[in-house]
Amino acid sequence: MTDDQFRIDIFSDPNCPWCLLGLTRLDNALARLEGERPGILHHPFLLDADAPAEGENVVEMLVKKYGREPFDMWDRIETEAHQSGLELDMRKQTMRYPSQMAQVFIQAAAHKGTQHPLALAFSHACYIDAKNISDPEVIRDLAKQHGFTDAEVDGLLAADEPPGQIEAAAAQAAQSGVSGVPFFIFNNKFAVSGAQPEAVFDEALGMAARGEVPEAAQ
Repeated sequence: MTDDQFRIDIFSDPNCPWCLLGLTRLDNALARLEGERPGILHHPFLLDADAPAEGENVVEMLVKKYGREPFDMWDRIETEAHQSGLELDMRKQTMRYPSQMAQVFIQAAAHKGTQHPLALAFSHACYIDAKNISDPEVIRDLAKQHGFTDAEVDGLLAADEPPGQIEAAAAQAAQSGVSGVPFFIFNNKFAVSGAQPEAVFDEALGMAARGEVPEAAQ
C-alpha cells in the first residue's frame, strides 16, 4: 500500500465498544461504495494498557475511572448500535481483559490480507460473545479463522517482544495526536474521529475515492 492509494488508516482497540460500532458503520458504508475499494491498515491503541492479566470488572473499572456508573452511556451506544444492525448488549461482557496480544495478531494479519476482518472479529468476540480476548484459545480460534497456522499462532503467543511493540506503537499514536478511538485517516489527508453516523462515512469514502479533501481540512 502506497501513500497515493485510496486508503484508510484505522486506530482502534478491541476493548472499545465505540470502535466496534465505528468499524461496523464503516463496513456498512463500504458495502454501499461503488468503484474502487480502499486499502485498510489497522494501528494499535490501548484504552487500558495496564489491565490486569486476570481481568477486571468493567463497571468497577469505569466507576473508578470516570466517577460514575456507565449504564446511561451503555443505553446510548446500544441504541445507536441497533440502528446500524449491530445487536449489542453492553451488560453481557462483565470483564475487561488486556488487548495487547489480540492486537499482536491484528498487526500480523496485515501480511495475510485479513487484518480488517480479524480486528472486527476480536471486537465481536469481546462484546457480542463476551469472551476473554486475552485467552490463548480464543486468540487461536480467531487467528486460525483468518489465515494463521497453528505454528504461527504458537510462535506469536510464545514471543516476548510483540506485546511491548504494541504498547510502544499505541504510545506513539497518542503522542501523535490520536487521543481517542476509533480514529480513521483517509488518504493520509483528513480524519474522522469516533463512531460517526453512517452518512459521515459515506461522505468521507466518496471524497477519499475522488481524491478530495473537506474544506475544513484544507
